[in-house]
Amino acid sequence: MKSEHRAEFRALLEEHRASVVQARRRGGEDLSELASARSAATADDEHDPEGTTISEEWSRLTGIDAEARAELSAIDAALARLDADEYGVCVSCGRGIPVARLRVRPTATMCVECASRR
Repeated sequence: MKSEHRAEFRALLEEHRASVVQARRRGGEDLSELASARSAATADDEHDPEGTTISEEWSRLTGIDAEARAELSAIDAALARLDADEYGVCVSCGRGIPVARLRVRPTATMCVECASRR
């Protein structure tokens, strides 16, 4: 991979990582607030016709956090591949992953052809 592309993708991955970390921080604050509300709740919100229950909101927020953790793991793996000079190489066929695909999905590990076969 050309050095200008390496710099471009490092910046893209680091920017994306910072964004995901910030989103996790906000989600963590939401979970903390919800945990406080959950422990302070004396009413049965499970039958509240007004909206989602605390349990539903808890499930939604923990699901979002799990997705963010997985995304951070994918970003860190992509950065490690970049450091090892293995970034942009398809793990399935060994050919290069097109730059256009990496711009859209910088954590991609497979070329379009191999990914479409999965």
